[in-house]
Amino acid sequence: MGRSFSRRIAIPLVLTLALGLVGIQTAQAASGAYTALGDSYSSGVGSRTYYADSGSCQRSPYAYPVLAAQRTGTQLTFVACSGARVADVQNGQLGSLSAATRYVTVSAGGNDAGFGSVISACARPWPYTCWTEINNANSFITNTLPGRLDGLYNDIRGRAPTATVIVVGYPRIFDGQECNLLARISSGEQTELNKTADLLATTIAARAAAHGFGFVDPRQAFTGHAVCDNPEWINGLSNPTSESYHPNQTGQSAGYTPLVVGRMTT
Repeated sequence: MGRSFSRRIAIPLVLTLALGLVGIQTAQAASGAYTALGDSYSSGVGSRTYYADSGSCQRSPYAYPVLAAQRTGTQLTFVACSGARVADVQNGQLGSLSAATRYVTVSAGGNDAGFGSVISACARPWPYTCWTEINNANSFITNTLPGRLDGLYNDIRGRAPTATVIVVGYPRIFDGQECNLLARISSGEQTELNKTADLLATTIAARAAAHGFGFVDPRQAFTGHAVCDNPEWINGLSNPTSESYHPNQTGQSAGYTPLVVGRMTT
């Protein structure tokens, strides 16, 4: 009886120790310096909770960079800022990068294309439409954005020569329903806005691949969780309006974070 009891204790103990070691190794595999660059989709706008010292950058403790750092045991430098364009990232956020940086995430390009302004134009009451704004955004994404992204990605690689760089994309925002009465965006306009999101995704992915960077594409993860879906992972028209059309806390934690962590730990 004593020998059998000892074996019953020993086996779970060995398994527990083994699992503990696996957990430690996983954390160590992803440990290091991690810098999160980018715009409001990286800073966590939409979560409604922000660090007091982040000011207008609206960095949130519920943003995926914070959650990914916690899950991977990395030391985070969080410089993403609401409203940032590619030039803002280049001029104001790259100072934290160095040869010691191991991981970089970056989301940029949506503000350059004026995507927020396009949505605002689409939300105007009838008889206004936003076809011109959508076409202008598509033209910019096709003709101008690639060069801006190349400049940014070159700068990131120059400052962090050995880092794993993960470019983070944007989801489709709409599901075709008109549930926000104060923001009348027709189903046809929503379809075209989602096509613009697709164009933005493929453009960013292509430039990331050209520089040897990883790409996180959240479009599939957010399918079924767009504005008007149940549950929504993206806010519809909100108060304050700055929270509108951005991932909420669940969108950050269940949508973005697993994708980013997967890239950081492979």
